[in-house]
Amino acid sequence: MELSAELSQSLQICGDSVHIRDEFFKPLINNIVEDVLGNKSGDVVKGIEPAIYKQSYGALATFFLEAAKYDATSSNISSLLEDCKFSADRTEMVNTLFKEKKSALRAMLSRIGTSHPHVVDVDWRLDYYMKNNYLDKVNKPTYLITLKTEENGSNEIKDVQFGCTLEQLQDLVGKLKDATKSLEKATHT
Repeated sequence: MELSAELSQSLQICGDSVHIRDEFFKPLINNIVEDVLGNKSGDVVKGIEPAIYKQSYGALATFFLEAAKYDATSSNISSLLEDCKFSADRTEMVNTLFKEKKSALRAMLSRIGTSHPHVVDVDWRLDYYMKNNYLDKVNKPTYLITLKTEENGSNEIKDVQFGCTLEQLQDLVGKLKDATKSLEKATHT
């Protein structure tokens, strides 16, 4: 796990007892972790200058999330915080809180994602339109496709429905075959 220069600089401010006194540090990190986990405390730690509070809040929240993302160990956290001029007491407070909340942070991160739903089943139906509201004679087949999809981490099945002509369906099948071949090549190399 590497920290950006900006994050390191902000963490150095957090580690400095001149900016954040020792009696305010533990409530600050507790509030941050609870807020990140969605357990809004709504409490603002009094006694910290607002600009320092804002910068520290962002830096520590980012640090906790990055540490959870990379499954950081106590030694990783300690070395990173020592580089940011944290005292041994503050490093121990962060390590203790991180150990306590690590699984909850990782679980929360796993629920956040940009993955697309997985197709688990397909239903289709062929309809033949003989006429519609605009024309007396249409005489065209239309395929009605229903993709059954499942979100990552959820067992709820959702339907994605669309209609297409024979040519559009053939194009879709061709693209799916190309994707399958590309995936097979990627797994074999």
